[in-house]
Amino acid sequence: MADTLPVIATGLSVVVCCYTAARRTQVLRVVESALDQIAAAGDEVIVVVDHNDDLLEDLSTALPQSIILIPNTFERGLSGARNTGVRRSGNEIVVFVDDDAVLTPGALDGARQAFDDPSIVAIGGAVDAEWQTGAAPDWFPEEFGWVVGCDYRGLPACGDQIRNPIGAAMAVRRTALNDINGFSTKLGRVGDLPTGCEETLMGVQLRAEFPEQRIIRHTAFRVSHHVPAGRATLRYFTSRCFQEGRSKAALTRISGRQDALSSERSYTTRILTSGAWRARGNPRRLLALITGFLYTATGFATGLVLAARQERHR
Repeated sequence: MADTLPVIATGLSVVVCCYTAARRTQVLRVVESALDQIAAAGDEVIVVVDHNDDLLEDLSTALPQSIILIPNTFERGLSGARNTGVRRSGNEIVVFVDDDAVLTPGALDGARQAFDDPSIVAIGGAVDAEWQTGAAPDWFPEEFGWVVGCDYRGLPACGDQIRNPIGAAMAVRRTALNDINGFSTKLGRVGDLPTGCEETLMGVQLRAEFPEQRIIRHTAFRVSHHVPAGRATLRYFTSRCFQEGRSKAALTRISGRQDALSSERSYTTRILTSGAWRARGNPRRLLALITGFLYTATGFATGLVLAARQERHR
């Protein structure tokens, strides 16, 4: 177990992982937003294409020559793509930005400044929802912003410690990531399947490996995260909640119930209950909040049952 990390100049390696040509325009947007902010020397932007040769070839001519464009050399999925980016990065601070997000002005400077504090091992940025429909549906509970990969009511204040960042905007010390062997390929999104929790496991492992270091929320590092119309539906909402529950079950088997569910206990007892009170004047929102909780709990229970069956058949 390591207690401290070396203090190294905060050059940034910005990693953007992509997998589908449907987001080509968005990939170009996030790369442009990064290029507008990187320092003249030392910083780098790395685009990792997740097992899509056509997209890789297309981006090889569409992206500026200064961009490091590489294929995912690990197994298919977001975790493998991120690990590929970490392996290629040449700087100590690795910044991860989703391919459907855009850095807001000053975001990279905000991330850089956070790591001037040697006690910081990782940060989670602010993730603002950019709804394609113009705004969140009237029924959508703000406590469930995580369903679309964005901030939600109940997050800690800027500077407070967090268990794990939101994947759309996070930054980590590369040496620390290497010490925990990167992101687990047992978790995380593959293609369009709305799973997750690889960032949660990363946070749990970093805190175990570096107990004297901190993971904080740092809102000066901010992105706008595109939310397509297809994710503004009840069908996506319930599917994402169910898959999050299954992912939490998988995380529980890896890291134990205490670490896997430490934040969820407070979220359920404090944030969801107060959210239900706040939504009392909007029956559709109240129903969605209750439905989201039930689908997540059902996914969690399903994940535990399936895991138990697999264990019995080994």
